[in-house]
Order: sequence, then structure tokens, then C-alpha cells
Amino acid sequence: MIETSDAMDVQRDIFKEGNAQKIADSLKKSSARSNRRKGTPFQSAMSMLNFYINRAGRNLPKSRRTVLDNAKKRLREAFGRKP
Repeated sequence: MIETSDAMDVQRDIFKEGNAQKIADSLKKSSARSNRRKGTPFQSAMSMLNFYINRAGRNLPKSRRTVLDNAKKRLREAFGRKP
């Protein structure tokens, strides 16, 4: 059993949020605060979002997928990245 992890701490149930902007803001805040990330804050935040999407796979309803894809766009904007 793993008792410690290098994974970034994220707000509980953030991926269930219906607002893409809130998801992006929370991930940005979490990645900026985290001391346990391996890459840049942007890389860590995007990685967590992609990990969640990939883990859900085909079980992710289309409406949730749309919100999470929009959160990716908002996250890129929040970090000043081109879409």
C-alpha cells in the first residue's frame, strides 16, 4: 500500500464541478501551491486534468467531457498559453 505520493493535491470533487472556469482556476491554484509537482505548474495542472479524463474513458458522459475540454482551454488561457 502506498502511503505517500508525489501527486499534486487538488480540491476534493473538483472534476465534478459543472463550471469549466472554476475547474481551471482550482487546478491553477493547486499547481502553484504544490511542492510535490515534477514539472511546471501548467504541466502539472494539465496533467491532472488529462489523467482524470483518460481514467474515465468511455464512461465519461459527453456533457462532462465538454465541460472538461472547456476547462483545458480555460487552463491554457489562465497560464497565458496559446489555444
